[in-house]
Amino acid sequence: MKHYIKLNRPYLIWSILILVLPLLLIVLYSFTAGGNKLVNIQFTLENFKKIGEPVYLEVLKKSLLLGLISVMISLLLGYTLAYVITRFSDGAQDLLILTVTIPMWINTLLRTYAWISLMSDNGIINKFLTSIGLDPVHMMYTDVAVLIGLISDMLPFMVIPIHTSIRKIDKSLIEASYDLGANHFQTFWRVIFKMSIPGVINGVMMTFLLSISTFVIPKLLGGGQYMLIGNLIETQFISVGNWNFGSAISIILTIIIFVGILLMKKFDKEEKKEDER
Repeated sequence: MKHYIKLNRPYLIWSILILVLPLLLIVLYSFTAGGNKLVNIQFTLENFKKIGEPVYLEVLKKSLLLGLISVMISLLLGYTLAYVITRFSDGAQDLLILTVTIPMWINTLLRTYAWISLMSDNGIINKFLTSIGLDPVHMMYTDVAVLIGLISDMLPFMVIPIHTSIRKIDKSLIEASYDLGANHFQTFWRVIFKMSIPGVINGVMMTFLLSISTFVIPKLLGGGQYMLIGNLIETQFISVGNWNFGSAISIILTIIIFVGILLMKKFDKEEKKEDER
């Protein structure tokens, strides 16, 4: 044990510096008042009580709603895409997954500006609609624009874990299902989908957590009209300078993430128990 700790000491030190210490500071700020200078610390619960105000509860509600909608659409698109990719040969699958991950190599800000150039009133989509005799459509600064930005940004995080789970399924199990008289839908639902649930859970968790905590996409595609949890935290730290309240919101977001992880793990364990039976 001592040898293990000694061998991994550099990693433990870096983990404390970049993970544990910042988290402890956020916890400290969330329970104190007096600004971003830790002088004359006064412990208080006012930062958490403030979150209960209607305006901030509305932000939380809006964030969770958009997060759930983006997750459902991403799951439908992501599972379909992942399943189609697994129908190709191994080499083609690697190439297609690489194609899915390529957008992740580009900065989120640049990808968001690309969507602005596409969906703006004078953008490429409206110019195309006008050229074929259709009326232009107002898309920017709407729920649709924000959702499109969220889904396009989070989709790879849904596709990759689901594809990995489906690819690991033993093909002999699928063949056995057909031999026992199951049709295509029964085989998909009872074998493929059920055995890919771990990938679905991972994809749902990553997509949901990223969608409710992002602030660049709602800020640009929503035109400043959409204040989600990520935007609220950014505003408190950068614009307002209220680090204490911003830290309290961050703690609430962390709790939501932690609860979500626990629920998904519990669901995964129940699925494994059913499979064992």
